[in-house]
Amino acid sequence: MSDTAPFPSVFVSHGAPTLILETSAGRDFLAGLGRKLGRPSAILAVSAHWTTRVPAVSGATAPETIHDFYGFPDALYRMRYAAPGAPALARRVAELTGAVVDPSQGLDHGAWVPLMLMYPEADIPVAQLSVMPYSSAADHIALGRSLESLRREGVLILASGGAVHNLREFRFGGTSAAPWATGFAGWLDKTLEAGDTEAVGNWLTACPDARRAHPTDEHFLPLPVALGAAGARPKAERLHAGFEHGSLGMHAYAFTASGAGGGDA
Repeated sequence: MSDTAPFPSVFVSHGAPTLILETSAGRDFLAGLGRKLGRPSAILAVSAHWTTRVPAVSGATAPETIHDFYGFPDALYRMRYAAPGAPALARRVAELTGAVVDPSQGLDHGAWVPLMLMYPEADIPVAQLSVMPYSSAADHIALGRSLESLRREGVLILASGGAVHNLREFRFGGTSAAPWATGFAGWLDKTLEAGDTEAVGNWLTACPDARRAHPTDEHFLPLPVALGAAGARPKAERLHAGFEHGSLGMHAYAFTASGAGGGDA
């Protein structure tokens, strides 16, 4: 990527918290993604694991590493991602979106697990943005569009959730996926390739496998934020695909503007 081109907005699937300890295709992909994207001036991480009723952005100067999970290996709880905060970015996000700035919010595992693999030096300032499970995917696309200018300012918008995320049918070590899971992933691929933001905004009715792929909304909602941040005519590139533990889709996408007036060069 050239020094002058806007960063794409990126959606990644962060899988189970143990992803960072495992040997898997999803881990290997994330470990190489930072080199592929290059070094941003700052990162806005949109995490499925911070849910609020209205948009909120973390303004912490030294965000803590939040271990928001239970019953996992001790090694996970000893991990720290000591990246500096990005309070100036948080203020900019608040100006663009009307988000509330939370000066104490740290980085939950939806943010720090992929970031530890992508940028292990932890020397890039990071702010985190919430998702709103009581708002629609269309609302999150609109939220993303309000952030579009950040990509031209050297900011990486990194949305972290799950392309398929059904913990009720989680099978530890499972490598194959059920038809409902591959069906939703296939629908998502085709919809994003077509740039069909309307279908993404109405995902629950647009795909019959949607609710089984996502019994709750929060792991899907970071994706429409990343999609919206590419502008009104987004172009999608699938960066990775695959399933882990039977019911976790690890797909990842990069979004840029396409067509006349799109803004990406």
